[in-house]
Amino acid sequence: MALERELQTAAARTDPRRLTELLAPDFEEIGASGRLWDLASILEMLAGEDDGTPDIEVRELTGRMIADDMVLLRWQSVRGERRARRTSLWQRRPEGWRLVHHQGTPIA
Repeated sequence: MALERELQTAAARTDPRRLTELLAPDFEEIGASGRLWDLASILEMLAGEDDGTPDIEVRELTGRMIADDMVLLRWQSVRGERRARRTSLWQRRPEGWRLVHHQGTPIA
């Protein structure tokens, strides 16, 4: 849960080295826009943000173990007027916990 919160900060999102420590090489995201992202495309998109970009507020973060090495997190994001329900699938790998899949669904 702490890693998910960290990933939503401008400090982590603007640090390519930290992002490659948090995101799995086979990372996939279905964004709230409906766009499909992989590691390369999300790194490219995040390179356009700066450390002045507001953090993403994480609300109602809950998690459950779905296997010994897998955690499913569910939460709501708030950034300005944009809100979304989100799920994140984290996997414990030899190098540590990595985000392998993320999905966002807009909230009206």
